[in-house]
Amino acid sequence: MSGRPSLTRARPGTGPAAPARWSRFRLPVSVRIAGFLAGVLIAAGIWTLALWLQHSSAGPSAAPSAAPPPAWQRPAVSASGLAGRSGVRLIRVAVTAGGGLLDLRYQVVDPNKATAVHEARTPPAIIDEHTGLVLNRLLMGHAHHGQLKPAVSYYLIFENTGNWVHRGSEVTVLLGDAQVEHVVVK
Repeated sequence: MSGRPSLTRARPGTGPAAPARWSRFRLPVSVRIAGFLAGVLIAAGIWTLALWLQHSSAGPSAAPSAAPPPAWQRPAVSASGLAGRSGVRLIRVAVTAGGGLLDLRYQVVDPNKATAVHEARTPPAIIDEHTGLVLNRLLMGHAHHGQLKPAVSYYLIFENTGNWVHRGSEVTVLLGDAQVEHVVVK
C-alpha cells in the first residue's frame, strides 16, 4: 500500500468501539428514580428551610396574638345581628383548594347596607381566633362590582397561604361594619 490515506470508510460495527456516552435513557430505572427522589427531597428541604427562615426572622415579638389588631376590630354581633347591621346573612366559611383558600359565602338581605361589605374603609376579612392571623387578601383581588341584589348569595375567596386556617378552626368574620365571632370553619 502506498502512503496515501484510504478513501473508504469502515462500515458501522467493524471499527473500534465508540466510547460509551451517558444518556438519561440508558441509565437503569432504579438510578433514575433515585435521582428524581433525591431532587424532590432537596427541593422540599430548601422550601422548608425558606419557610423556617421567614418565620424565625419575624422574631418572637411578631407572634400573633389571640385578639385581632385594633385597626380590624368592629362591633361584634351575632350571626343573626349581622343582617341588621351589615345587610348580609353569613352562610358559611369553608376551606377549599386543598387548604390554600377560604370560601366565605353570604346572602344579601338589605342591598343598601350590604354595599359596606366592599367599601375600602371596611374591607372583608377573616381572623383566626387561635393565632390572631388576619386573612384579608382576596384571590386575584376579587371583589363584587355593581348593584347587590336581595336574596342572592355571593362569595369571597381569601388566600389561606400556609394553610393556617383549618377545618374546625374558629374564626371571626368581618363583613361590612360588623364582625361575627366564633364561626366554625367547615
